[in-house]
Amino acid sequence: MSEPTPPSTASPDHAAIPSDVLEPEAAPDPLNQALLEAAQWKDAAHRAAAELDNYRKRTAREISETVKYANANLLESLLPVLDNFDYGMAAAKAESEGSNLYIGLSMVLRQVQDFLKDNGVEEISAVGVPFDPNTHEAVSQQASEAVAEGVVLAQTRKGYKLRDRLLRPASVIVSSGPAQA
Repeated sequence: MSEPTPPSTASPDHAAIPSDVLEPEAAPDPLNQALLEAAQWKDAAHRAAAELDNYRKRTAREISETVKYANANLLESLLPVLDNFDYGMAAAKAESEGSNLYIGLSMVLRQVQDFLKDNGVEEISAVGVPFDPNTHEAVSQQASEAVAEGVVLAQTRKGYKLRDRLLRPASVIVSSGPAQA
């Protein structure tokens, strides 16, 4: 019986492949790898710190806005009461400006106006100014020889702003200019 021949060191599969490809790649330098990884972690830490700082600023801004406009709904609900109070003042004034009722209502109105002012509410001026759809609500137009077209002739309901936000637009009558013949 014949003895088996030992396997050759070069198999036919690897014969065509250059020897430098068969050898394992040189291991990367551990120091360079560690420096690269440290740089990546440092970048991640900087990004996380910046994101946290932005979050803090955004949260502080949102809290400030919430505090600034927290009473908006309450103040907006108070406006119809103030309108009715103004109607009462007009009726008391028509009766007699020297009456105790008118004097008492005037004191209360002054207190309410001071309260609104202290809370950042201001009345929107309307009569005699150009119509602004951002602050005025036109309820009608009226011809006028004395007032130019687009200017507010009269106000039917007061408008109010809370700081820089509109609580309620002023309802106004706008001039359409001279009447057409």
